[in-house]
Amino acid sequence: MTDYRTLRVALLGAGAVGSQVADLLLKHGDELADRAGAKLELAGIAVRNLDSKRDADLPRELFTTDAETLIVGSDIVIELMGGIEPARTQVLHAIASGADVVTANKALLATHGSEVFEAADQVGAEVYYEAAAAGAIPIIRPLRDSLAGDRVVRIMGIVNGTTNYILDRMDTEGADFADVLAQAQALGYAEADPTADVEGYDAAQKAAILASLAFHTTVPLDAVHREGITSVDAAMIESARHAGYVIKLLAVCERLTAADGSESISVRVYPALVDRSHPLASVHGANNAVFVQAEAAGDLMFYGAGAGGVQTASAVLGDVVSAARRHIAGGVGVGESTRANLPAVPIGHVITRYQITLEVDDKPGVLATVAGILSEGRVSIATVEQTVIEADENTQTSGSARLVIGTHKAREQDLSETVERLAASGVVERVVSVLRVEGN
Repeated sequence: MTDYRTLRVALLGAGAVGSQVADLLLKHGDELADRAGAKLELAGIAVRNLDSKRDADLPRELFTTDAETLIVGSDIVIELMGGIEPARTQVLHAIASGADVVTANKALLATHGSEVFEAADQVGAEVYYEAAAAGAIPIIRPLRDSLAGDRVVRIMGIVNGTTNYILDRMDTEGADFADVLAQAQALGYAEADPTADVEGYDAAQKAAILASLAFHTTVPLDAVHREGITSVDAAMIESARHAGYVIKLLAVCERLTAADGSESISVRVYPALVDRSHPLASVHGANNAVFVQAEAAGDLMFYGAGAGGVQTASAVLGDVVSAARRHIAGGVGVGESTRANLPAVPIGHVITRYQITLEVDDKPGVLATVAGILSEGRVSIATVEQTVIEADENTQTSGSARLVIGTHKAREQDLSETVERLAASGVVERVVSVLRVEGN
């Protein structure tokens, strides 16, 4: 370790992650100092309630409710409060005070990232956020640094541990959504209000961050198409397994090139069918994985724990060491590259594949009618499977059949409009499910 001065570190928030960060800083301070090149002093921990129960036994004298005073004079400020306010105000205050910022706040960066990065750029500070997108998985640095000389074409990620746990249990055990969700809540994987996870909001925030980095473009959160997993049921899981797929909630960030050579991007989150031979299909439990396709580097896979206090703390402390090294090296921080300024297109412009499950009248000519509707919509059939549903003995009506139709690639708008026409046709009793196919 050099004789560089001691660097003061302020911690904002002492929840599951914050408590572990503080504990590791105190326990392994000497080792971290050797890696950073300077001693790291935990100057204090700002919290809302001094008497709240913590996940680690921390010295009480470190705690304060006065975040503003703690920030002033600190070299590195770690923000782990979560949410938008007061996190946004405190982060901007830290930057204005000359500190580098380390944060795991995906909501803040997805909503106000441009403001935060611009503020840092104006004063030569730097914002580190490795823990904001996929917990302990190192994905931010590879996208920002290692792949800076390459062109990222596509990212597919399982970036929410709660939904992956739910879908994995439904797939491997045949469990119902509601039962697995209750188990996930009991295990602490899901909050009492699981909306942010199961409706895809959490994954959408992470997708916006990853796409901004990968495509050097500011991606506002409202440009991310979002669908959750609440409509996925046991029958859909079984149908996917029968067809050789597994259902995953995917964040997809894609570079699109038009016929005239112009480029745009698509950023979307939805449950999708993934072939069981694809690496993402083998991601089990609450783990996360990000699959990156780059022009020169080819296919890259990043896998690991997407959440958890001590796991996320690992990524946070890695950023702290990087920030310390920057202080020692001197110079201004490296700003975020958003100069590509690629437009984000609506999902209707995307080329994708569907698996459409229909219940139809079991009588001659129905399949021909369905095929005709698909053809009129410029949608080509790749596979079709028909299963007869026996008629109810207590009724005089004829039986029904279930059709599972796999399409070739087509424009999303054509596919969705075709499904609407199928639903309105006289031969389709109901559209059971519609899932996109990704990864092949």
